[in-house]
Amino acid sequence: MNKLIIGSRGSQLALTQSRMIQRLLANSSGIESEIRVIKTTGDRVSDVAFSNMEGKGFFTKEIEEALLAGDIDLAVHSMKDLPTTLPSGLGIAAVCAREDPREIVLIRSGSFDSEQPLGVRIDCSIGTSSVRRQCQIAALMPGLVVRNLRGNVPTRIRKLADGEYDAIIIAYAGIKRLEIDISNFERKILDVDYFIPAPAQGALAIETRSDDSRVQKIVSMLNDSDTRLQVGLERGLLARFDGGCQLPLGATARMLDNGFRLDAVIGIGSPENWLEIRRANATGNSIENVIEDVYSQLTEN
Repeated sequence: MNKLIIGSRGSQLALTQSRMIQRLLANSSGIESEIRVIKTTGDRVSDVAFSNMEGKGFFTKEIEEALLAGDIDLAVHSMKDLPTTLPSGLGIAAVCAREDPREIVLIRSGSFDSEQPLGVRIDCSIGTSSVRRQCQIAALMPGLVVRNLRGNVPTRIRKLADGEYDAIIIAYAGIKRLEIDISNFERKILDVDYFIPAPAQGALAIETRSDDSRVQKIVSMLNDSDTRLQVGLERGLLARFDGGCQLPLGATARMLDNGFRLDAVIGIGSPENWLEIRRANATGNSIENVIEDVYSQLTEN
């Protein structure tokens, strides 16, 4: 069997995740593969906040084009970067078991305050480019100065270490997958019950061509059904809003004994003036009904 070509972004985290899939494919099927790095729009434009970028698929479009062209056989994505509507001819062949979806706040020692909800002194700055994070920060600690932060995970942490920020908030999954030493910082892991992560945060999606049954069959062995259901709920709500990473929406789903629960938050306003955040949750065993229930709560006047 020919060696499979895996398309990946070139960041340290993306390559770590693609190598993880590479090992899983070798262990589960004895399949050899190689990784091809593809630069995306999001990688090229590193000095603009996501909220000011137009369109969707900043970190996926060029990889999907290579997949459709047959230059690669599969693509590995951080699923939170993947638009809810895929290009015609592509599909998700597997959603792998999820890493910890929570957020983590990394804080310089002089800026730490254990009594504060985010662990940061109220007169400090915190870095993030995510409007979803920004609106929740504004609700929990309105006195914090929120400053734009772009770059890959090691770059963001270096900027914190260099004193450009008092604290930063990032996905815990990236820290864990990269096994980064964060012992020089104070840290606070934020429970999803009061700080809701991005839809599908911590999950990896493997995308293939819809007509490539051979690769689909190989990749499908890496699918985790519970994770797929959870992120299906979260991304289903995102799709209901027709949103991307510019939408200030957080969503997290969990399995229950008799169904599942979906919790969500959305910011009303703008980074310059967040008017409020709205929270909603629903339980049940119908994906469509639960999504519609949460959507109705978040959009009611």
